[in-house]
Amino acid sequence: SNHPRIRVISAVGQPPEKYLVEYQVLGLVWEDEKSLRHGSTHRAELFLPLDYPRCSPFCRMITPVFHPNIDAQKICIGDHWAAGQKLTHLVARIGEMITYQSYNVKSPLNAQAAAWAQANVQRLPLEQVDLTAGI
Repeated sequence: SNHPRIRVISAVGQPPEKYLVEYQVLGLVWEDEKSLRHGSTHRAELFLPLDYPRCSPFCRMITPVFHPNIDAQKICIGDHWAAGQKLTHLVARIGEMITYQSYNVKSPLNAQAAAWAQANVQRLPLEQVDLTAGI
């Protein structure tokens, strides 16, 4: 709640089952489907299923992000969810993905972004920022 680059915009439910999170980090966005540009404000939704934390949250971007493990419907948060994992760590990991501090080109949701990442590995990460500070 006190990170200068991550802000919870809303939490719906009692207890919350849906979060809207805003990131102030450097990411990539398709511009008119012709070229990439840098973006610095990104929003994601996190939905907690009824059997959370046994089952992983469902996450998706509200704003477009060009990343191998993010598409228009889903953020791939990994194959192995542990019930003991803190939601704050997941929020930080999504920010790390946006900045390309974390990505997997071997199992992409966005093949075009995976090819771009492989061809531009020397330019990554886009920004090196500690998003876990204070967790």
